[in-house]
Amino acid sequence: MPCIIKLRKGLNIKLKGIVKPEFLNDFKSKLFALKPDDFKGVTPKLLVKADDIVKAGTPIFYDKDNPEIKFVSPISGKVLAINRGERRKILEIVIEANSNQDYLQHEVSEISKLSCEQIINIMLESGLWPFVIQRPFGTIANPKDTPKAIFISGFDTSPLAPDLEFILKGEENNLQTGIDILKKLTDCKINVGIDDNSKNKSIFENLKNIEITKFTGPHPVGNVGVQIHHVNPINKGERIWVIRPEDVTVIGKYFTKGIYDVSRIIALVGSEIKNAGYVKTISGAQTTFIEKTNVTEIQKRYISGNVLTGSKISENGFLGFYDRMITVIPEGNYFEFAGWALPGLNKYSNTKTFASSLIPKKEYKLDTNYHGAERAFVMTGEYEKVVPMDILPQHLIKAAIIEDIDLMENLGIYEVVEEDLALCEFVCTSKIEVQTILRNALDLVKKEMC
Repeated sequence: MPCIIKLRKGLNIKLKGIVKPEFLNDFKSKLFALKPDDFKGVTPKLLVKADDIVKAGTPIFYDKDNPEIKFVSPISGKVLAINRGERRKILEIVIEANSNQDYLQHEVSEISKLSCEQIINIMLESGLWPFVIQRPFGTIANPKDTPKAIFISGFDTSPLAPDLEFILKGEENNLQTGIDILKKLTDCKINVGIDDNSKNKSIFENLKNIEITKFTGPHPVGNVGVQIHHVNPINKGERIWVIRPEDVTVIGKYFTKGIYDVSRIIALVGSEIKNAGYVKTISGAQTTFIEKTNVTEIQKRYISGNVLTGSKISENGFLGFYDRMITVIPEGNYFEFAGWALPGLNKYSNTKTFASSLIPKKEYKLDTNYHGAERAFVMTGEYEKVVPMDILPQHLIKAAIIEDIDLMENLGIYEVVEEDLALCEFVCTSKIEVQTILRNALDLVKKEMC
């Protein structure tokens, strides 16, 4: 019988625009993009140039520091542009899709006859390896490492998050094949966290070669980092691999059909979406599938991902490689005089600052306004209330600011990545950019200690 872990710390932010269990109109994007910034710690070296013709699965670039790790095209078509930023940094490789999807076909071998080394080589050459992320640091896993465990989170608790059971419906066979492939990579356990509050039986409970743990509690209980902390904590020098369930199905499809198929079901959510629902698309798609009639007329912020950890994109931006949702909320470019002194019936607060706290089930239309500038970083105890882990998050961030590696190690830097402390940034009365500070600290520790 699965172990049940109940967590009390955390925070569920009730926002308007939750996704409905229905599909929106099927509209195909014409442009797709690979964004190197989606892959932390990767320095891209291009393998294509503008006007090159590619198939789905054709290598587009590789990592300068790890040339064996390749990143491939999600679609067949023509390389339309290579967009660069300051100092010629590659921002996007934009591909114009063909009318018909053409895959780079690979030979399919019987899984039982494949060795661990053969599977790793196939995943590296095919572009599947970037789906495997290592903890600590939250970077693409080193294929030469041996993890002590593999973790998959089977549910998402972030604001307006989609239902993974809905997304994975019909993918049971591919999911099991992907699990079988991961099992051959290492002798360690494959741990899957599922939601104990779900009314229906989880799709994962019918799978083999996994060990299930049930979780209950507020966000961030669905974060794989929180689940690792309570099941198999990371110590210095250890490695754990994590992978999203949607990406497990991509691996399963590849080893079954021999093609790199990154078709996605993503959620279109947010208060500025008139009809929130699911969209069938492909990884890296341009957001032109968002119909103009389905968004409000006010100035909006488009986010690839959720409101806590997602990336700002333009109205015609591209879906991030690891994102399962597009969120649209109001832009907050206004000044509010004496906002803190008003009753705040329509304002959200995790404390009882506003009168809205008297309506516990109220949903809010939040925008991007900071409601104040950065100020003194004082100890408030608010961080500890939203982090269900045995660490001292505010002390950790202060250690990160002064770049004290020994202190960061003692305070649990190996346990967390940005998403695990995203709520700290949301509730922070000092307006500290917690996630940016933590990423800089993780990069520093990796550089100095690995």
